[in-house]
Amino acid sequence: MPGMEGMVPPPPPPSPTDGMDHQPQHTMTSSHAMMHMTFFWGKNAEILFSGWPGTRTGMYVLALIFVFVLSVIVEWLSRCGRIDVEGRGNFGGGLIRTVVHGVRIGVGYLVMLAVMSFNVGVLIAAVAGHTFGFFLFGSRVFKKSGTDNSEKGFSPPAGC
Repeated sequence: MPGMEGMVPPPPPPSPTDGMDHQPQHTMTSSHAMMHMTFFWGKNAEILFSGWPGTRTGMYVLALIFVFVLSVIVEWLSRCGRIDVEGRGNFGGGLIRTVVHGVRIGVGYLVMLAVMSFNVGVLIAAVAGHTFGFFLFGSRVFKKSGTDNSEKGFSPPAGC
């Protein structure tokens, strides 16, 4: 423009993110762990708790065993909730079944949150735990041959 040769344009207005830390999202620092949004292989994952299992292989294996056992417990509790509670009134039996259901849902959500770490090993441990739990408690492989529970459609698992 004529007559404005020496003028400097004004600075741009401040953005809402000025003053914030502008670290790239793909880097990891000691205080910020990367959150995976796709499935990945590896022992360096956070499962259920911040910093757990860490970077040690033994702790990762322990975490996988923990998820496996939680999955087996979910299957066991899903069969326990179907058993009639003998010797209790309607209220007492209903209360016991309700508590068992609440515990089963809570443990099931823990397994779901562990799988949401997007670690393939955790997914395999959860599926294997549910499969093994169904084999033990839901497949009737261990049903006693002398009892007939066909009217109810299931055989009660031991320990419920």
